[in-house]
Amino acid sequence: MPRTGQSKSTSQAPELDPTTQALCEEVKKLRKKRGWSLGELSVVSGVSRSMLNQIEHAKVNPTLAVASRIAHAFGMTLGQMLDTNHTAGNIQVIRSDDKTYFYRSDRQCRIRTLSPLHLEKDVEFYELILHAKGSLRSHAHFPGTREFITIQAGNVRVESGKELVELGPGDSANYAADIQHNIINQDKSEARAFLVVIYE
Repeated sequence: MPRTGQSKSTSQAPELDPTTQALCEEVKKLRKKRGWSLGELSVVSGVSRSMLNQIEHAKVNPTLAVASRIAHAFGMTLGQMLDTNHTAGNIQVIRSDDKTYFYRSDRQCRIRTLSPLHLEKDVEFYELILHAKGSLRSHAHFPGTREFITIQAGNVRVESGKELVELGPGDSANYAADIQHNIINQDKSEARAFLVVIYE
């Protein structure tokens, strides 16, 4: 990425979908309504000032994690932050290559949210890809949270507290997620699963 102060940058801002465009507009509107500077919002949200500036000017597609941190800084859910600006038809599509919905992607795993970002919800739906011998290790979520997992391909071990179970293709399980919980790929090939998180 070009550093601040460079002149005559030839890069162009990404073409944003309506939902992301609405998010960018709402961030700026809410910040000004609170009377916060970019620096103050950065401190509260944990998102860098430069990233916030790019979001407000619709120059970047924020990840789900970044968007959620900003919403929480305003004391809102992501759905609440977008509710006033978002309009949608009867059918809403999340394209497989839309990186806006890539919640996490690293050497261990890739997580893609399948839940619309603008909806207020107590249920979240994810596609989880665990790379060879990869794992997703999670600290306790909110009290009462449970996760439901269905394995599409590969063999994984699910751990919830001191309990564990091994799952293969077609197997499903649900478990307490308000304690330490882990999903571990035991194979040398990729594992794929669908994960539903339900908050009490």
